[in-house]
Amino acid sequence: MQSSLLSLPQQHAPEVTQYAPEPAPTASYASSTVELGDLKRILVRRRFLILATAALLTLVTLLYGLFTPALYSSVAEIIIDPQDLQVVTNDVNPSRVPPDGGITMVESQVSVVQSTGVLLRAIEATNLTEDPEFNGQGGLVGRLLGGLLGSGSAETDRTGKTLDALRGRLAVKRADKVLVLDVIVTAKSPDKAAKLANAIAQAYLADQASARAKMATDASDSITARLDEQRKRVQQAENAVEAYKSAHNMVMAAGNLVSDQELTEINTQLSAAQSRTATLKAQVDQLRRSGGAPDATSEAMRSSVISSLRAQEATLVDQVSQLGTELGPRHPSMIAAQQQLRDTRALIARELGRISAAAETDYERALANQQALEAKVAGMKSKSLDTDQASVKLRELQRDLEAVRSVYATYLQRAQETREQINVDSTNARIISQAMPALKKSWPPLPLLLFGALFGGLGLGTALALIAEYSSPTVLSSAQMQSAIDAPVFGVLPAKSARRRWWPFGGAAASAGQKTDAVAGLALRRLFASSRRPPNWPLVPSILLTSPPEDAAQRGRVARLLANAAAARGSRVLFIDTNNASGGKKEPQPGLLDVLRGEYAFDALSQYTAGSNVAVLGRGRQKAVFSEAQGVYFTQQMLAQAGRNFDLVVVDGGALADNLNASPLVAMVDEIVMVATLNSTPMRDVTTASQAISVMGRLPTGALLVDEAA
Repeated sequence: MQSSLLSLPQQHAPEVTQYAPEPAPTASYASSTVELGDLKRILVRRRFLILATAALLTLVTLLYGLFTPALYSSVAEIIIDPQDLQVVTNDVNPSRVPPDGGITMVESQVSVVQSTGVLLRAIEATNLTEDPEFNGQGGLVGRLLGGLLGSGSAETDRTGKTLDALRGRLAVKRADKVLVLDVIVTAKSPDKAAKLANAIAQAYLADQASARAKMATDASDSITARLDEQRKRVQQAENAVEAYKSAHNMVMAAGNLVSDQELTEINTQLSAAQSRTATLKAQVDQLRRSGGAPDATSEAMRSSVISSLRAQEATLVDQVSQLGTELGPRHPSMIAAQQQLRDTRALIARELGRISAAAETDYERALANQQALEAKVAGMKSKSLDTDQASVKLRELQRDLEAVRSVYATYLQRAQETREQINVDSTNARIISQAMPALKKSWPPLPLLLFGALFGGLGLGTALALIAEYSSPTVLSSAQMQSAIDAPVFGVLPAKSARRRWWPFGGAAASAGQKTDAVAGLALRRLFASSRRPPNWPLVPSILLTSPPEDAAQRGRVARLLANAAAARGSRVLFIDTNNASGGKKEPQPGLLDVLRGEYAFDALSQYTAGSNVAVLGRGRQKAVFSEAQGVYFTQQMLAQAGRNFDLVVVDGGALADNLNASPLVAMVDEIVMVATLNSTPMRDVTTASQAISVMGRLPTGALLVDEAA
């Protein structure tokens, strides 16, 4: 196949069958968005914008701090206890602690301190309406505005302006979880600020005392006005009760009818009698049920006589048993003991009979008493029924009398209490810290403002840098580049290498830095690993590097790094430079364009660099145009001839959007690698370069990035 290509006549420029590598199946690359790791590159690139913004904001803050008049703040502290001083039990202002511990009540006092009434008291106490700093007459502009915008009387207008100015200089705060109010006043003089803070605190206490005294006075006047009316109502109710009792002949004792008291007492006696009768009847029934053994009853068990006799009986039984064993049944001692035992048992029987007879007698007496009481209760009930109707009306009159008396007593007590509270200050609020003249100015706090301006400027500058980057995005990472060209990134090369020669190839001084050489070699291995050349393809392996126009220098450097890296590993490399560089000569030397036009043989133009495995082929003379088909033919012929003497062809293809002469090379090379600089190459230029390659019938097979920060 190679010999047939070389034998074709140049003038016919026949159509060739070219190898167009299929794009490698790539993974799903990350989206082209800014990642967290890319922020460093953005900030470093646009550091001048960030620093300039911070410096400008700091300078403006410094000028503001130097030319703004100083202000001083003084603080007076007031503690407010939710539990007020309780002078009397029923205070006009009840002392109750809310469920929230009084926090809400103290928070409401913040508004009270800033109220118009309190501030007017303080203004009057300090004669603040005559102070130019607060009365709106502090300068020419203030006087002019006062003359143009003033309305109403001069005194009222001045008081209103002073009130507004004092509100603007006043701050009332409460720290978290405490019941202390901080009254903060700011003025141009430290003594004036302390004086006003103390005046406002005193005005607040006076306002609270006045308000409570007024409440007590109003309550006392209202209650006193009702006392005469309540007294008359009590008299009328008492007269009505006495007149009714006299009319119905109802005798009262201890507030109740005598007949009712008697009936109650007899009912109590009847209940006790019935209870005793029932108890005695139960005893009698028990004795009757016991029949011949009355000693088994509870009365017998409780009797001390029976218990004593039972103890004697037991002793005699033991004695008889012992004597029977020792002396025999006929012994006199035995006979005497048996006789004593019989006598004791007879006594027990007589005592049991006496208990039974006594129980019967007690029962009969209790039953008779009960019957007598029942008859008496029945008689009294019939008598009390006659007065029941009259009692209903009497009880109603008595209830009215008690209600009227209770109300009158309450009114009388509250009238006395509220009169005493008028002259007693029950407010449990006090000043715990008098305001002192400030030793340092409170505004402007220049160090704090400068600190905030510096860091605010850095933050604002960072935001502007990110906005600028978003409006004109650049290549920030390998993932972003992969997403843009839909091809892998084979490596990231450092931008500079210490003490290395740029040209020519080879030599100890021309070797790249250790890191750069390693990255370039690894990139070559990845390129060869990803290549899918057909078996026995006659053309030499080739790589074409392209980039946007602004990365021409980095592209040329990367192309030479790849050539040097391959040569350092023993490969023979042909380096083709398609850029328009005459090297300072008026007449360019024959080169690539001459070969593509068929005017020069390839072998006659490629030259090795001394001491290196790299041969260089320049751009050549651009004195005539050639057709694309002719260029593709001679490109294929050139690569076939280069396969006999070289192991790799590295082509610096320039910016393909501007270099159409490289189109034949694009059609025939194995790999098309795009070069871009991190945080420098605009994404729109990468897209333009990728579209130019697509127009020429190919797609980028990969990319190499240059990191200027490495």
